Amino acid sequence: MSVITDNSASASSGRGIRDEMVAFVIMAALLATVPFTNIYPFFVMQALCFALFACAFNLLIGYGGLLSFGHAMFLGTAGYFTAHALKVWGVSPEIGIVVGTAGACALSIVTGWISIRRQGIYFAMITLALSQLVFFVYLQTPFTHGEDGIQGIPQGMLFGLFDLSKPTILYYVILVAFLLAFLLIFRAINSPFGEVLKAIRENEPRAISLGYKTDHYKLMAFILSGTLSGFAGSLKVFVAQNASLTDVHWTMSGEIVLMALIGGLGTVFGPVVGAFIIVAMQQYLAGFGQWVTVIQGVIFVVCVLTFRRGIVGEIAALFKRSL
Repeated sequence: MSVITDNSASASSGRGIRDEMVAFVIMAALLATVPFTNIYPFFVMQALCFALFACAFNLLIGYGGLLSFGHAMFLGTAGYFTAHALKVWGVSPEIGIVVGTAGACALSIVTGWISIRRQGIYFAMITLALSQLVFFVYLQTPFTHGEDGIQGIPQGMLFGLFDLSKPTILYYVILVAFLLAFLLIFRAINSPFGEVLKAIRENEPRAISLGYKTDHYKLMAFILSGTLSGFAGSLKVFVAQNASLTDVHWTMSGEIVLMALIGGLGTVFGPVVGAFIIVAMQQYLAGFGQWVTVIQGVIFVVCVLTFRRGIVGEIAALFKRSL
């Protein structure tokens, strides 16, 4: 009976990974055709940056069960570091991305070491408090230029070959970076590390009784999530050509929670769908001014009440597929 169960579980897991890879190929193919359509490339690039941010956040909450209200500090930190390195130090784009991502990684190590000692709402409140602390530090620090932010950031030549000032080249660079980071998250989810994270999410005392050092795994997940969020922030600098306090504010952390919930927590593609929906609303409903926030709130309530598992979660359940 045990052998039959193991074989069945293995077959189900293999089928799920196959479904997800097929969906990944379809997603990559559709995104690759965007420059040949009438879709505004800037909108898609911005959505891709937020989609990566949402996927990184989903790795922490959807698979690790840890709700962070302070993830914006990683996005904003990487953005500021990359922007400063590009504009003041005059480094190449790849070095700027490394500087920004490394800064977010260092911040995630420190904040993770502090916050991971608590669970549930206490963990969420500690991350929120740390995020607010970082926000006020950046508000007063001279290199961020306060409320004005860092403007007019040069895009430069990536590896000395690709001129990022050309929209089409920039789009494909952002797309390749997103797809590679997405595959890294996918690999982490479907690795033994990911399985332990799911076990901790479902029943942490049981995972501890099995001999797993749960705090170690949660810290690693927090650092990986924070680093990838920083990578998204570094990429966003090349799209927006500015770095401002908006990316560090707690409302940005709230938006990313919204994206993950609408798309579907614990799903691979849910955060991507959620990010595109939220960014599309901000882009195409901008004419409503402050009412955009109200409209987002109404849509969020409707989605939560109608699609408990998120849009992608409900589709996956309907077709009995892993997405």
